[in-house]
Amino acid sequence: MDVRDAATADLDARTLYEILALRSAVFVVEQDCVYLDADGRDLEPDSRQLWIERDGAVVATLRMLRNPDGAVRIGRVATAPHARRNGLAEALMRRALELTPDGEVVLGAQTYLVDWYGKFGFVRDGEEYLEDNLPHVPMRLRRASAN
Repeated sequence: MDVRDAATADLDARTLYEILALRSAVFVVEQDCVYLDADGRDLEPDSRQLWIERDGAVVATLRMLRNPDGAVRIGRVATAPHARRNGLAEALMRRALELTPDGEVVLGAQTYLVDWYGKFGFVRDGEEYLEDNLPHVPMRLRRASAN
């Protein structure tokens, strides 16, 4: 499975457009969450996009950021409906974790996905909260730093 990754600033316009369109299709349209996906974080210097293409189109994506405390934040994990249940999101997660071999990785999991993220070593790190009217749980993966 060919997982591609690049700093957001290095993406060509077509690829970035397809990533943003997929995120909007899944989160805004399918999940009925009216929010501005263009939150400014894609413009941060450490912002990284991971994606998988099929037949020349982006069908799965994930965003990686660096939080002010140094933790890596994984978010915007999305797969096109027709491409689900083929291990694409799992491949994206595995690649994201390969890119962050040490330190802390955090994410806000939709509550129904807590066990799915748990298989990568993430554990609950706080109380459930609502984000865009969907229940989420903060999760954290702690790994030893290479010091």
